[in-house]
Amino acid sequence: MRMRELDECFQASDKPLTVTDALAAFSNRLSCLAEVEKVPLRDSLRRILAQDLLAARNIPPHDNSAVDGYAVYYEDLNLDKVTSLPVTGRIAAGHPLDREAAKGEAVQIFTGAPAPEGPDTIFMVEDCQEDGDNILLPPGIKRGANLRHAGEDVKTGDRVLSAGIRLRPQDVGMAASLGCAEIDVFKRLKVAVFSTGDEVRDAGDDLPAGTIYDTNRYSIMTMLKQLGCGITDVGIFPDDLAEIRNGLEAASLDHDLLVTSGGVSMGEEDHVKAAVEELGALHMWKLAIKPGRPIALGQIDCGDRQVPFIGLPGNPVAVMVTFMCIARPLILLLSGASQMEPVLFKVPAGFAFDKKPGRREWLRAHLKKQADGGMVVQKYPADGSGILSSMVESDGLIELPEDLESIQVGQLVDFLPFNEVLG
Repeated sequence: MRMRELDECFQASDKPLTVTDALAAFSNRLSCLAEVEKVPLRDSLRRILAQDLLAARNIPPHDNSAVDGYAVYYEDLNLDKVTSLPVTGRIAAGHPLDREAAKGEAVQIFTGAPAPEGPDTIFMVEDCQEDGDNILLPPGIKRGANLRHAGEDVKTGDRVLSAGIRLRPQDVGMAASLGCAEIDVFKRLKVAVFSTGDEVRDAGDDLPAGTIYDTNRYSIMTMLKQLGCGITDVGIFPDDLAEIRNGLEAASLDHDLLVTSGGVSMGEEDHVKAAVEELGALHMWKLAIKPGRPIALGQIDCGDRQVPFIGLPGNPVAVMVTFMCIARPLILLLSGASQMEPVLFKVPAGFAFDKKPGRREWLRAHLKKQADGGMVVQKYPADGSGILSSMVESDGLIELPEDLESIQVGQLVDFLPFNEVLG
């Protein structure tokens, strides 16, 4: 990626930007950083498909039976009374009939077995009655019943999976049905994650007076892992400019992206901003959002390439919210994904709320089942950016657009389930 592209993308504006405008700036100027590799199909879950997958064969590959029963010619049936036909053959899955079925006979067939040449209708076994060597077939069946045709699911040449999707279990199954033992995916984006601060301690360490455990780094790493990234835990840098600068420079050599939280404000002890500026460029984005300020975006110059840098807010709730709603789309874009925006669902509000216009807000919320079986979404009572328990107790976020000023009970709101962005 050329320097100009990153500079233009990360250049901040004096005017607060909407989320839509910020994401448009990302998608218009950034491109996938990841190379392509082949992986065994069994290891492809949640990987991002690098090339369209086209069907090299029909699925199913041959006409087959949808039920256990009897295959017959429709022309042999009495339309208004029981038909009796001799049973002259048997077809099990994987064992096609070695001849063309003749008119005037019935062939026993099992679910998934290849349909014999000729017969065009299949009776369910439970609708039939044995009569010696014959089978009694009731009237009323439709021509073609219970017969699945070759290519009914997928036809040769169809695009069955599109490049840029994150492979789900059903996608992997579809690739397997086409006989793919390996599949082309983008290599995992290599991301270095770090925290800074003399007051920050790692989980498991002693906690002297005035110090806190580092929650943000763990939240960020697990969210990155959910996106399929390869993660390096760089650890915690002290409040020392030279040490932070050296650490960032070293991490940029073999990573595609650097991510941190806190340490990028204008305070005297916030050295990340100065370190990134020495190594490349950093821009403090003024986004019209709550929670979430400040967000810093920039790059580290590393030889002939530029490594993107994302600096998230320091409060634990703001870290998670801005990651899901701001950083996640950017990371997916760099990873080769075609779908960056999550799906939001319309759900009635179970509360009233007044909002400041002109900014987008995300409220922590949980779903509540009503007596009539319907669902409403309830706002978590505490909304401070440092209350991580509010995320634990919530099922997702309510997204309130910039022009909204209030919510009334029963009003439909946009609900973003956590499993849509963290699953």
